[in-house]
Amino acid sequence: MTRKWWHDKVAYQIYPKSFYDSNGDGIGDIPGIISKLDYLQNLGVDIIWLSPCYQSPLADQGYDISDYYNIDPRFGTMEDMEQLISEAKKRNMYILMDLVINHCSDEHEWFQKACQDPDGKYGNFFYLRDKKEGELPTNWRSYFGGPAWDDLPGTDKQYLHVFHKKQPDLNWENPELREEVYKNINWWLDKGLGGFRIDAIINIKKALPLRSYAPDREDGLCSIHSMLQEATGIGTFLEEMRDRTFQKYDAFTVGEVFDEKPEEIQDFIGDNGYFSSIFDFNEALFGGSEKGWYDAKPITPDDYKKCCFEAQAKVKNIGFLSNIIENHDEPRGVSRYIPEGDCCIESKKMLAALNFMLRGLPFIYQGQELGMENAPISSIDEVDDISALNEYENARNAGLSSAEALNVISRFSRDNARTPMQWSDEANAGFTTGTPWLKVNPNYVFINAKAQITDSDSVFNFYKQLIALRKSPVYKETIVYGELEPLWAERHNLMAYYRKGDKTLLVVGNYQKEEQDIVLPAAYKNILLNNYADIAEENLTIRLYGYQVLILEMERES
Repeated sequence: MTRKWWHDKVAYQIYPKSFYDSNGDGIGDIPGIISKLDYLQNLGVDIIWLSPCYQSPLADQGYDISDYYNIDPRFGTMEDMEQLISEAKKRNMYILMDLVINHCSDEHEWFQKACQDPDGKYGNFFYLRDKKEGELPTNWRSYFGGPAWDDLPGTDKQYLHVFHKKQPDLNWENPELREEVYKNINWWLDKGLGGFRIDAIINIKKALPLRSYAPDREDGLCSIHSMLQEATGIGTFLEEMRDRTFQKYDAFTVGEVFDEKPEEIQDFIGDNGYFSSIFDFNEALFGGSEKGWYDAKPITPDDYKKCCFEAQAKVKNIGFLSNIIENHDEPRGVSRYIPEGDCCIESKKMLAALNFMLRGLPFIYQGQELGMENAPISSIDEVDDISALNEYENARNAGLSSAEALNVISRFSRDNARTPMQWSDEANAGFTTGTPWLKVNPNYVFINAKAQITDSDSVFNFYKQLIALRKSPVYKETIVYGELEPLWAERHNLMAYYRKGDKTLLVVGNYQKEEQDIVLPAAYKNILLNNYADIAEENLTIRLYGYQVLILEMERES
């Protein structure tokens, strides 16, 4: 593998709307991010990915972009963004922006011009079809529910939107559209961006000609995945984009890639891959159902372990995964991957270490380093997330009571990750002096950054230790580039693996509240990290406490 500047880095995702509000309007902003750069530097972060802060009507929280060349006034100005890039560089940090190029907003100039002249240049920037009474061009269901086609205002045509109806899909088959995309990417890279997180990119290639598939629900529609499974040739677009943009700047790119085939891993993240890295969604996708959230299967500790090891085995040494516990589109990881009722400081640290020590690039989502949890929801009226609102209706239509449907939403809603960052135990968690745009999780009084920074036993300081270990001159080579080898893979509620390079490290977590014994295959030299104050051992036998995690440097095999 060719070594890259970003291999030994640690990344952190910021959801700007919920990170820190500098002006008291209840919405996080770019000046707020600038004011917290020292906090992130203290943690050990190198790369910061910002969820979208471009100009947008926020129909899907900024993933509906009306102007790719401007910052939304809610978040600040272009001067603020330039200052953020500059201040980050002073701290040897890199800023990534979200690259949202499967779709734009229906308020974008291109779409407005398509409405005015659907047969002209800009009509071909989108997927338009003649409207037929009582019949849709295809029976695809949008990701947010309902048909993926809507009437093009003022015309006798319909347009495709695989997400929200205010997010018309861009027609990547059109070279003129692609040129506009590349021009914008290079404009941002010229400003000094370190790269991009690339949103929903698999969707840019449709199976042509567009057609309907067998319905999979009573609404007569089919999942978009039916079409994506047939789509081929996306590599042509992604190669062209890489060569025309990212490669020229040695930019870091991480793709939100679903449905990739095993044989395509090399193409996506090999030495000359389309992207630097792709996210591992194996754990997040586990248990999903075509019927919806209400039918999802909960993930067990053994499932979580299996998902992690499967992803690692699939990628091997081809390239780098970006490993996540949560992001802006998922519920809080500690509420999802730790068995119900077992969320505590020890289990949060265990989950952190098991994920962080995997081979690949660790991504921390804002608040994850504090062990932030899902927020209680008492009424559907409190919910902002459009996908959660759709899933609530879907659950009710499936026969669930309002209380049962609300329970489903509480577990999976994206609002869980979007509640304001918990900075202190002051009003509104220290996030804003105004009224926060989304309700603060009431547990901020005891889960907050101010309390954890000074507490040596906190989740925050455990993450700080994990980052310091990854960057340690003694262990960095092994943690960044070493092989990952599962150990005791069949043991119930135990996750263990070696990282083997110039050193041999053993990572082992007792994924339950009950104690259990392990017998080490060999003696260890050093305890590099332990989420308890002590270790119960006798010869090579260790009795692991509930949710204990250990990172051990092992004696080298002779």
